[in-house]
Amino acid sequence: MRTPSNPKTPPQDNTGKGWLRTLIVTSLSVSTLIIGIRQMQWLQSWELSVYDQMLRLMPPEVPDSRILLVTVTEADLAANNQSLSDEKINQLLIKLQSYQPRVIGLGIDRSLQKNFAQGLQKKDNIIATCTFSSMESPEIPPPRNIPIEQVGYTDLLPDNDGILRRSLLFATSDKDKQCTTQLSFAALLAMSYLQKENIEANFVSPHHLQMVKSPQKAVKNNLYALDANSGSYQNINAEGYQILINYRNPANFTQQVTLTQVLKGEIDPNSVKDRLVIIGSTIRSIHPGLYTPYTGDSQHSLRMQPVYIHTQIASQLISAVLDGRPLMGYWADWAEALWIWGWSLVGGVLAWWLKYPLRLGVADGISVTTVIFLCYLLFLRAVWIPVVPPILSLVLTGLSIMAYNAYRTQQQTQIVFLEVEKQRQAIDELNSLLKDTRIVDKHFHSESAIYNPEKATGDFILSGRYQITQVLGSGGFGCTYLAQDTQRPGNPTCVVKQLMPARRDARFLEVARRLFDAEAEILETLGKHSHIPELLAYFEENNEFYLVQEYIQGHSLGDELPPFQQILDEKATVEILKGVLEILVFVHEHRVIHRDIKPSNIMRQNSDRRLVLIDFGAVKTMQPVTEKTELATIAIGTRGYAPPEQFAGHPRLYSDIYALGMIGVQAVTGIPPHELSPNPQTGNVEWQKWTKINADLAGILDKMVRYHFSDRYQSAHEVLQDLKKIGY
Repeated sequence: MRTPSNPKTPPQDNTGKGWLRTLIVTSLSVSTLIIGIRQMQWLQSWELSVYDQMLRLMPPEVPDSRILLVTVTEADLAANNQSLSDEKINQLLIKLQSYQPRVIGLGIDRSLQKNFAQGLQKKDNIIATCTFSSMESPEIPPPRNIPIEQVGYTDLLPDNDGILRRSLLFATSDKDKQCTTQLSFAALLAMSYLQKENIEANFVSPHHLQMVKSPQKAVKNNLYALDANSGSYQNINAEGYQILINYRNPANFTQQVTLTQVLKGEIDPNSVKDRLVIIGSTIRSIHPGLYTPYTGDSQHSLRMQPVYIHTQIASQLISAVLDGRPLMGYWADWAEALWIWGWSLVGGVLAWWLKYPLRLGVADGISVTTVIFLCYLLFLRAVWIPVVPPILSLVLTGLSIMAYNAYRTQQQTQIVFLEVEKQRQAIDELNSLLKDTRIVDKHFHSESAIYNPEKATGDFILSGRYQITQVLGSGGFGCTYLAQDTQRPGNPTCVVKQLMPARRDARFLEVARRLFDAEAEILETLGKHSHIPELLAYFEENNEFYLVQEYIQGHSLGDELPPFQQILDEKATVEILKGVLEILVFVHEHRVIHRDIKPSNIMRQNSDRRLVLIDFGAVKTMQPVTEKTELATIAIGTRGYAPPEQFAGHPRLYSDIYALGMIGVQAVTGIPPHELSPNPQTGNVEWQKWTKINADLAGILDKMVRYHFSDRYQSAHEVLQDLKKIGY
């Protein structure tokens, strides 16, 4: 007696049911790569361009009514002999003070003026400017006769691409310099304005500023300084106290008048009273202006004058405190990483389930649109989150998963192709050996195998592991048992299929063993599909072969079809056809023929109501045709469902399509396939006279069950595509 062999457990694979591990590893790898590239600043220019575009798409806001902008234009300069004299500046300040402004900011260089603000009774609400020295320009000191507490620096910080997105609110300079103020011109203007509202700045930490209203000590707003990696910035110089500039649309962000209009008294005094008045030049020969996010918009000037930028920043600070207008914010690094990884997972899931490039392209397009839409929605609420990295992560993960699937499918197909060839050779040899074999109740081992009382009572254990609990079925090829795996936690239920060779001589067993091993290798690969039972183990014991497979809880498709049920409607029929075809696409991609598709070999799973394809038929070849099975099984196939070429011993991939088509015919006619008559001239089954259905569906079924295989659909995918066009 042959010693029982240990069960061979197929190695776990990342395909099918093990897809989650592959998805997580791939998405994490791609996300880490994208984040690493991002930290190297390779994506920064793209991300900042997207930031600029979203800023330009912000809906227009009402102009800031608290600020009046007095501009010095080319015409003003021409009217004053191309220069602004000290007397003219003082005259302007006196005129404005007569209208009782809250704060006046003079954003014009008056470092050489000796009589600055001379003749003014009130000077404490006037803010002047200076500029730090840099490699590009020398220091510009403040006016000589004004306290440094009333001076703000005008230095601005463009990014490496020359676009100004950040404002440096607070900074320090060398003590030996003349421009020693620590506040920017815009910040000093805003704080001076807010002091009249009893609101003062309070530093909670070096990077956290609170605007507090006295005497209640109520926090009106919080300002958080940028760090080196805030938002989509990576490793920037974040010295000082910087914030993002939340620009208003420059077309009409505040009221403007010219110097000449003020001096001639052509303005409404109420437009100045209790307002912040900012004076500055818009003459490009004095300053060419700076690039801003609005530079890329053809509706606005290529460059923005510094006075406009300072006004934007001052307006932003005042509105944030008094109106609750949001300051630009961003997520923490860990939240951005999760955001990027999340979309990487989405890309992986889509690639895994959709499989086909065209479908994936459409789904990725929808996903990319969703990313952009969500980012824009948050941007409308002044939250800046990454746009480019999650899109790249989504697409690259999808491509990686698709490439991995293609590689795995190719490798598995090559392996299965070799096993199919071994299977074919073994079948040919078995057929040759069985040619003269006649088995009519002469299986001396069958009775004991099927009717062994221990197997029926649950006292029998196969291979020292699988405890039989129930006999599910038996036939000429062996038995199918329900068993418990006693070596796995919880003793999960599984199905054990016993396959008994027709003869016990050494030659026959050697060929049957090769067929069994080849079939097991094929089932191992196919069982990775979510709707094919997974092969858990296979072994030989007492010259009998056993397959251990996943237990599918459900019922046979035969229970849903005539004659057990009523004739199905077209929608239900198409649903069945699609469900099986989706499995056949996978099976046929591996060049495997099921060989015995029929209602009893299709299960309806209880958990998700999806169809599961069971009982691949090649190993049944190790049994000859008997008197009991001759009407049911011919050349590994069932009469009525198996096509003519399969009867002849030459099954092809489209033989399975024929069998599935006959199931469809049975569903719509209510007649079992073996009761339908063929046309004597064409050989095609005549079924349409027994039912009235949609012409398109009838055409598809008719093409599936053509007598000549060359006239049939040549692939399951082709049938599936035609069924989807029907619209059920």
